[in-house]
Amino acid sequence: MNSHADNGVSASPTGDGRSQTDVVVDEIKRMITSGSLTAGARLPIEKDLAISLGVSRGSLREGVRALCIMGVLETRQGDGTYVTSLEPSLLLAPMSFMVDLHSPDNGSHLQSVRRVLETEAAGLAARHIGADAIAEADAVLTSIEPMVFQSDGLDHDAIMEADIAFHRIVARASENPALEALIEALASRTIRTRMWRAISEEGAVRATHAEHRAIQHALATHDPDAARLRMGTHLLAVEEFSHDHADEATAATEAQ
Repeated sequence: MNSHADNGVSASPTGDGRSQTDVVVDEIKRMITSGSLTAGARLPIEKDLAISLGVSRGSLREGVRALCIMGVLETRQGDGTYVTSLEPSLLLAPMSFMVDLHSPDNGSHLQSVRRVLETEAAGLAARHIGADAIAEADAVLTSIEPMVFQSDGLDHDAIMEADIAFHRIVARASENPALEALIEALASRTIRTRMWRAISEEGAVRATHAEHRAIQHALATHDPDAARLRMGTHLLAVEEFSHDHADEATAATEAQ
């Protein structure tokens, strides 16, 4: 038996140069991909798993913590450690943290990635969207029309909530959970620019609403090409605004 398996301190790197924590991460990942561990499965008890992997219990805990952060494992108090559902929304959630740390000066880069992803999502949604989702999208847009077409006193928070809801409907209707999760991960870092555009650019709210309606029509008629074109054009306007007004958006964000 390896003497280091029971101590609480990470031992030296393994013969292949990996740290013991890396061994834990790699081996548990291998167990999942090979089918030895499946979604919802409980990991062996700590002592046995540490011996099996040839690592210290301290290294095992470090590896498990890392996999919990990644959304691969979850620790249940008093009940052990389990493999999560492995849904894309869980596994890609840490990406939103990286996106939040992205420099505001590079906001247009994120908008560009968002445009690529959501354009494809719109095309897929046009193929798969059902009557309920179409009605839901229509209801979201209809709910803000009274304020969109008024001359003053816009409720920008309500308008932005509707904007977010509409794009989520489209992403969900793509029926591609990985794509939906990637789009959601980008949402938090692009909302600020979208809000600043709505506040500062004259006519932006009405233009955005018209673009959303055009996207909704393409979805309702199940026209993938039109849906991609409408979504791409819509998000290109946001991307260009982000590029041209990066300093203003950053200053407005810092002032909040």
